[in-house]
Amino acid sequence: MKLVTFAGPPTSGKTSVLTKIIGQFQKESVNVGAVKFDCLQTEDDKIFASLGVPSKKGLSAELCPDHFYITNISDVYAWGENNNLEYLFTESAGLCNRCSPYIKNVLSICVIDQLSGINSPQKIGPLLKLADMVLITKGDIVSQAEREVFYRRVQMANPHGEIYFVNGLTGQGIFEVCERIKNLSTVQEIENQTLRFPMPMALCSYCLGETKIGNEYQIGNVKKIG
Repeated sequence: MKLVTFAGPPTSGKTSVLTKIIGQFQKESVNVGAVKFDCLQTEDDKIFASLGVPSKKGLSAELCPDHFYITNISDVYAWGENNNLEYLFTESAGLCNRCSPYIKNVLSICVIDQLSGINSPQKIGPLLKLADMVLITKGDIVSQAEREVFYRRVQMANPHGEIYFVNGLTGQGIFEVCERIKNLSTVQEIENQTLRFPMPMALCSYCLGETKIGNEYQIGNVKKIG
């Protein structure tokens, strides 16, 4: 089975792009499935199911969605194998600019919104910087000059990633992305794989449930502004 991780900021168009990719593979009678990881609520698994592919969702609730993703990816991989999938697409909520759900030797794709602002590529962190591919959405809404500036900002943030402009509504640019995905190597197992970037390990009192404000209530990983 070939495994692909999709991540990116909220409302960047991850699900729309992924549905177009799934549709392209379905035209070629490829057995694919999709799993959506989110925080509080999502109906995206029903969108995938409406396409006629095996789908599943996981809600992290009070946990970081990227931490939740990594602690569940082995079970999700096993689910994909049980469904005899050739390709398993996973989508992470990607709410934290400090974390990254990317795994070494697993194709990682970051979806970023052209309308998020020209400075957004410098704010996203490892979610963008460590991606193998970066898909820029909504580029059709702005001018050519704005697209070129944004492209350059993405390139500065991730000099080694492959950058594509795609349209999650019309499917423009999706064929090229699918051709790239087809060249993946099969992931034999997910156990004992390693992350590309370490998750934050330290905890503060608020991570542990503290609600009161003040220095006397702050323990653990405390950082002051200056």
